[in-house]
Amino acid sequence: IKSKISASRKLMLKSLMVAKAKEELEQEMVEKEEQKEKYLEEKAPPIQTHSMTLQELKTLCEELHAKIDVVDEERYDIEAKVLHNTREIKDLNIKVLDLRGKFKRPNLRRVRVSADAILRSLLGSKHKVSLDLRANLKSVKKEDTEKEKTVEVSDWRKNVEAMSGMEGRKKMFDAAKGPNQ
Repeated sequence: IKSKISASRKLMLKSLMVAKAKEELEQEMVEKEEQKEKYLEEKAPPIQTHSMTLQELKTLCEELHAKIDVVDEERYDIEAKVLHNTREIKDLNIKVLDLRGKFKRPNLRRVRVSADAILRSLLGSKHKVSLDLRANLKSVKKEDTEKEKTVEVSDWRKNVEAMSGMEGRKKMFDAAKGPNQ
C-alpha cells in the first residue's frame, strides 16, 4: 500500500515537528530557570549585611560555612552512591552479555511436515479430510515382477545343458524373437 503523502509533504511535516519540539524545549528550559529562581528566593532570601556589626558578620559566615559543610557531605554521599550504582549496573550488564554468549541459539533445521499435519495445525482437530498424495499414485504390484524374475532364472538354470551347443543357441535366438514370426 503506497503512502498518499508525497515526499516533499513528509519533509515539510518533519521540519514543522522538529521546529515545534525545539520551541517546546526552549519553553521548558525557561520554565525550569524560573522555578529555580523562585525556589532560591524562598529558601535563601537576600542577606542584609550593611546594618550588621563585625561580630554578627563573623557568626553569620560561620553558620553559612557549617551549612555548606553539611551540604557538601550530603553531596559526597550521594555521589558515592551513584558511583556504586553505576559500577553495579556495568557489572550486571557484563554478566548479562556473558550469559548471552554462553547459551547460543541452535541453528534452525528444516522439518518435513506432511500436508495432513499442516492442515491439522491450521484447522485444528476438526480436520478429517486426508490428503495422502501417495494413495493417488499408481501402484506397481511386487508379486508380478518377482514371479517373472524367478521364472526366468529357473528356466535358465534348468536348461543350461539343453542350451549348450549350436542347437541350444538356435532355441534361445528363436525364443527371443517370440512366437509371432
